[in-house]
Amino acid sequence: MITGTKVELRPVSLEDFKRTYEWINDEETSKWGVGSGLFRHSHIPLEKLEDDYENIKKIDKREAGVFSIYTRGENPEHIGSINYSELDIVSRRCTVGIGIGKDYWGSGYGSDAMKALIHYLFQTMNLNRIQLYTWSGNVRAIRSYEKNGFVVEGRMRNDEYIDGKYYDTVVMGLLKEEYQS
Repeated sequence: MITGTKVELRPVSLEDFKRTYEWINDEETSKWGVGSGLFRHSHIPLEKLEDDYENIKKIDKREAGVFSIYTRGENPEHIGSINYSELDIVSRRCTVGIGIGKDYWGSGYGSDAMKALIHYLFQTMNLNRIQLYTWSGNVRAIRSYEKNGFVVEGRMRNDEYIDGKYYDTVVMGLLKEEYQS
């Protein structure tokens, strides 16, 4: 288990994965999380999600990792998921992603979960670089990432089409030498 101040990152259970079903099929939650990829994430049958869970159990942790985010305390609640993927052990880098249920937005849980994962990736896995992608309209997420030390490294202009408007894809990165534990 990976522990932050407000959250714990735990292995994903089937029950956790089923709870994400509601979040994935909630248009607002999916829009903020995946931008123009909404059409790939909404209206997913529960059976498909259960099949995906079986695949998660088979992931080689040297290539990718998926964790459930739980609040800490007397009655921990499952509030989201966080992952790393595209792990390159030669270049010592990976890509991260996070999703939090909308009832928990704005409470610092996402920032704390990301901080805990960053610490794990830099200190335990000895990576040198962590990167992520988001869309320019997701200002709350960008602020959260910046709070954890990520910097905007580039933009892919008009790469996302959301709610009838084009947005940039924002590329953000964090280097181990910049990281403050």
